Amino acid sequence: MSSITRLVHWAATLALALAASAHAAPDTIRIGVASAGGGDPVTFGGSPGGVARSNNWLEDEFKASGIKVEWLFFKGAGPAVNEALSNKQIDFAYQGDLPQIVGRSNGLKTKLLMVSGARNNLYLVTPPKSDIESVKDLKGRNVSIFRGTNGHLVAINVLAASGLAERDVKGVNLDAGSAQAALVSNGVDAAFGGYEWFKVRDAGLAKVVYSTQGKDPALTRQASLLVRSEFEQANPAEVQRVVDVFVRAARWSSDEKNRDELFRVWARSGTPVASWAAEFDQQPLTIRNSPLVDDFIIARYKAVVADALKLKLIRREVTVDDWFDTRYLKAALKKQGLEDYWTAFDAKGQPKKAGSSIASR
Repeated sequence: MSSITRLVHWAATLALALAASAHAAPDTIRIGVASAGGGDPVTFGGSPGGVARSNNWLEDEFKASGIKVEWLFFKGAGPAVNEALSNKQIDFAYQGDLPQIVGRSNGLKTKLLMVSGARNNLYLVTPPKSDIESVKDLKGRNVSIFRGTNGHLVAINVLAASGLAERDVKGVNLDAGSAQAALVSNGVDAAFGGYEWFKVRDAGLAKVVYSTQGKDPALTRQASLLVRSEFEQANPAEVQRVVDVFVRAARWSSDEKNRDELFRVWARSGTPVASWAAEFDQQPLTIRNSPLVDDFIIARYKAVVADALKLKLIRREVTVDDWFDTRYLKAALKKQGLEDYWTAFDAKGQPKKAGSSIASR
């Protein structure tokens, strides 16, 4: 190789190295939340992500870098977030398991980074004077089920556990706010939903006739933080910083000393402290707010894929094992000294032995 050729080769190599190191950070990081949220500024609860939002931890993290953080809230929940991801209107999304899987089955290119709200409960509520006393009594009744959300599939499984199929009830597809208005005005006989119903119950306008709380962990809903694959590939440093903040929020939200303050932070979204206390009653914060992608989480996502396929909520099977990208989570846990802080659970939701804190994915 001549000296001129070597010089040209060296210059080309140097140019590639400089281009790689001169990573252009994004001007804005956009995070979509599968909830209408509430408060001023709008925030959300039930997830460590809501702590990061309310305390401006992400904004503080990126302020010196000149990167703006935008939070976008979607009344249409998971399905609306999928549309925003498809249109590249958001970079990250906080979303439930079923809509995430629906999006993946429809070709959305995403990576699941960490859990941010595990084992969320589902409730069946009715008007106070209703004669409905159990799930079995729903046959032939008008029942609100928010289709396409992570509560939809759990509701179907709850019905199945009582010998009913979704076709046995007269399903009405309503978002959380519309379902509340319909139930209070006797527009529906019953409704499936989450913690938002405790506020209505405590006002004397509804009663809870069934809860998944304390039952089989398989009857719970999982929520995670995901990122568009294209954004992750172009901005790995920023993705790491976002995950670092979410893990910090998960650690704070898992400390029992912070339980009361945690509920007060989440109450900024408009959901009262009493509702959060009811949702998390007798449940350790370390279990509900763990960010770990353990065997239980993997198993639940696989089960959701199987159920969604069987019920024709998705048209083709999708893989899960190559979907979770835990590199950023592992780095954040190591950096913050949290590798052994949370307990990992097996596929059935039971604690695993020490030393297996996160699934190897």
